[in-house]
Amino acid sequence: MPFPLYLRFGGFRIHPHWIFETLAYAVAFQVYLALRRRNGDSIDLASRWWVIAAAAVGAVLGSKLLYWLENPRLTFAHSNDPAFLMGGKTIVGALIGGLVVVEWMKKRLGIVRRTGDLFAIPLCVGIAIGRIGCFLTGLEDRTAGIATSLPWGIDFGDGISRHPTQIYEILFVLALAGVILYVSRKRYVEGDLFKVFLAGYFAFRLAVDFLKPDLRILLGLSSIQWACVMMLAYYARDILRWTHGVRASSRIAASETLSEQKETL
Repeated sequence: MPFPLYLRFGGFRIHPHWIFETLAYAVAFQVYLALRRRNGDSIDLASRWWVIAAAAVGAVLGSKLLYWLENPRLTFAHSNDPAFLMGGKTIVGALIGGLVVVEWMKKRLGIVRRTGDLFAIPLCVGIAIGRIGCFLTGLEDRTAGIATSLPWGIDFGDGISRHPTQIYEILFVLALAGVILYVSRKRYVEGDLFKVFLAGYFAFRLAVDFLKPDLRILLGLSSIQWACVMMLAYYARDILRWTHGVRASSRIAASETLSEQKETL
């Protein structure tokens, strides 16, 4: 398979990244609308649009900022090159930037409810679709992994069998969407669906980015991995709360089983 794998429509040849990125936004938004119609919303429509706008602006800013920090020396060397500065982005930065600007906007509007739960599954869907475009783009997208001897390694055109980290991410976010759906059918604290998504995604990126040929800026971690570490530390209290809840549920279930066994005897 040649990379990038251009898609043809009639007489046009279109880059796969553009197609799947556009499709990711479109499908994710439709999933969001469907969930909002089915589950309702914690805030009114006008406030929701402000939140969406803030998320979009924050995502653009955060995505670019973290991209520039991936290789500070290279960014500084190309500080007068608009093509370089505008040429890349990162999902981790987009998520962090969106979160920061949304929280700022909520304070300005006086919104105290959690607003992210409706975004959790749409984001999983959008990332999965977008990563198809990353995979079909190949090496120029800079998301392919390091060399591997595993049988599912992919040669993206440089003669080296590499980890298809884009495929790993697709499979992970689809599994994460399943977890979020499961949690959504239980009793949960408002905001936890979005927190599960963020904590899960940051943990995955922290791990999978060891399989990418990224620049390690400090203690063997890349800028993106350090961003993930900071966000996991931010959500550490929630992660501990979930862990405690799972353990408590297990103890209750074990106690009920033991009681049933005693009654049977």
